[in-house]
Amino acid sequence: MIATDLDSSSAEFLDGIRLPIAGLTQMTTLDYPDHLACVVFLQGCPLRCGYCHNGHMMPPRRGDESEWQAVREFLESRRGLLEAVVFSGGEPTLHNALPTAVREVKAMGFKVGLHTAGPYPARLSRLLPWLDWVGLDVKGRGGDFDRICGRPGIWQRNSQSLMALLDGGVDFECRTTVHWRDFSLAEVERLALTLADCGVRRYAIQVARTRQCLDPAYCQPVENAPPRAMLAGLVKRLAPHFERIELRE
Repeated sequence: MIATDLDSSSAEFLDGIRLPIAGLTQMTTLDYPDHLACVVFLQGCPLRCGYCHNGHMMPPRRGDESEWQAVREFLESRRGLLEAVVFSGGEPTLHNALPTAVREVKAMGFKVGLHTAGPYPARLSRLLPWLDWVGLDVKGRGGDFDRICGRPGIWQRNSQSLMALLDGGVDFECRTTVHWRDFSLAEVERLALTLADCGVRRYAIQVARTRQCLDPAYCQPVENAPPRAMLAGLVKRLAPHFERIELRE
């Protein structure tokens, strides 16, 4: 049934897709592993992570059909040049029109990636048949997740999303943004080993940016923060537990 949907004419998608487009990165090799991709950023996020540098993307709004039409025209011009389209944000699964847009992108011949923090596991599960790769943000271990993202009850939803990915057969990685206001080195290690024990095989540790953070306190130096060499050493020690682990600046 899925193949039939993907083989159908793209004419069915020409009207009605309303997505609030917050930005577009026209070409990147960083946001979909080993693929040349573009990134479509969608407006709106239910989380309030202190280190977030996309605070302007948080307030939700209703999209206009002309916004997706502009993305559609861009993608038409990049057929044969780009391999993949990544939906990011904000939190892209916030939007009911996302599945229709994903199916359209697939019908155009692109692979589809998704960046998500997993707050809507049922929506993610419904998307999985059309996704080729997912980057799942895991912001902390257990209750620390909720503390870091500023919203109660999200870590259970994120865990459900992780289980859906582990069972779903779609390529994915987990990633954690580390700001030393939120973590100690030992806590980073515990989180990584917990994910490895769950069956996560690909993991990325991302060092938080300290400019233009949502919470100004996150822009300030953290006393006794571990030096980068210690974090790099941790990643090296964790390597046997994963097929692929990266430290990203």
